[in-house]
Amino acid sequence: MKARGIPVFVSGDIIRAEARKRKLKFTRRNLGQLMLQIRKEEGMGAVAKRLVPLVENARGEFVVYEGARSVEEVDELRRKYNIVTIAIHASRRARFHRLQRRRRSDRPRSWADFAERDNRELGVGIANLIALADRTVENEDSKDDLKRRTRRLLQVVLNPKKSS
Repeated sequence: MKARGIPVFVSGDIIRAEARKRKLKFTRRNLGQLMLQIRKEEGMGAVAKRLVPLVENARGEFVVYEGARSVEEVDELRRKYNIVTIAIHASRRARFHRLQRRRRSDRPRSWADFAERDNRELGVGIANLIALADRTVENEDSKDDLKRRTRRLLQVVLNPKKSS
């Protein structure tokens, strides 16, 4: 998306910015607890609320919000913007291996860590968000396959008259 000039905002970046502000280390535990704490204190749409000023300053007709975790986040954005939700879905095994390869400090170190992370995200409503998405893209294959599928879907979503 960035290569196409479409700004991309990532929910995890909002959490990491808050962790930086609070001088927390970027560990699985700290970021996971902070994600839950922000939502508990400010509501389930809190991360999206924090995103709005960034979107307001973005240029262009479209933006991408990557990593929404709940329907409430999307509803928060729908109050101000026209939203299309696209769920990019992969099996637990594929997600676990990809997180391992990313080598970030907050990556799960074991399957048990991964299951804890998955359950935390299920607890904030990601399953409902996926179930209610406007579109879904399967992500079981290569990164190039995902890019191809996503590019094709975005052509339809961003140019609905041309694809009809």
